[in-house]
This record gives sequence, C-alpha cells and structure tokens, in this order.
Amino acid sequence: MSEELPPSDAARAEAADEVRAGDADAWATACAEDLRAEKARRRAEHGTPPGSAAEELKKLVDAVAEKLSGAQSPLLGAVAGPAAQQVVRQVVQQAKDAVEPVIERNPDVFDHLAAAGNELLAAYRSAVQAQERRWTGRDDQGDPRDQRGRRDGGDDAGPGERIDLD
Repeated sequence: MSEELPPSDAARAEAADEVRAGDADAWATACAEDLRAEKARRRAEHGTPPGSAAEELKKLVDAVAEKLSGAQSPLLGAVAGPAAQQVVRQVVQQAKDAVEPVIERNPDVFDHLAAAGNELLAAYRSAVQAQERRWTGRDDQGDPRDQRGRRDGGDDAGPGERIDLD
C-alpha cells in the first residue's frame, strides 16, 4: 500500500481559493437571478421602462418620419400627390440620416439635456408655486409682514381688515 503525503501549504491554499471562487460565483449567480426576477416583476407590473434619452429621441424621429412619409398632402392636390410624396420621403430620410449619427456619437449629451430640462422644470414649478401663494393670499407659514400693517391686532376673524369709523 502506498502512503499518500499530506497536501502542502500551496495545495491547501489553492483548494481554499477554489472553494471561495465557487462561493463567489454562486453568490454572483444568485444575485443575477434575483435581479432578473425583480426586473421581470417590475416589467410585468409597470410595463417596459423608458430607454435613455438618446433612444427615446431616436424613436421619436422614427415615428415622425413614418407619419410624415405616410401622410397624404391635401394642400398639394391629387395631381402633385405622388411627386410631393416622394419629395417628403427624401427630405425625411435626409433628416434622419443627419440626426442619427449625432445621436449615436453623443448619447450622453441627450441624457444630460434631459436632466437639465428636468431641473429647469422643477425650478420653474417652484417659482410659480411661490408666486401663486403670494397672489392667492397668505401662505401656510404666515408672513410676518402681514401682521405689522394691521391695525386690528391680527384677530383672524375674516379675510378683510377691521376699519374703525370713529
């Protein structure tokens, strides 16, 4: 009978690395499966999420091009219809050919523009709401300037100011 030697330190370390790599792979696999399941659940619940701003712009260009190419022009009449239709198709195709490379080369620019637009919209909304509060009366916090100018001591009996006629 042959006697086997105990594994060396290098062999033990290699075996431990294999076990750890297997555990890491199992963990990564489980996480990936959970992520796929969660995405599928959200897709089923909320529908397909919107793509990036560049993808959405590309879809918009395609939809507009398709609509313009398929539309009949009532302004040009039946005589010029086929020729005008061909000119519209050519113009639409040229516009698509000009826009698509820009979108493909700079997709991040459109994401930044969309984010900037959202920030501008939020700032505008905040400014409008603040102005509307001033126009429609006192805001919820009570402006101290309103209390200083009142001669009736500020008893909130109604919307008007009490006038002493004596």
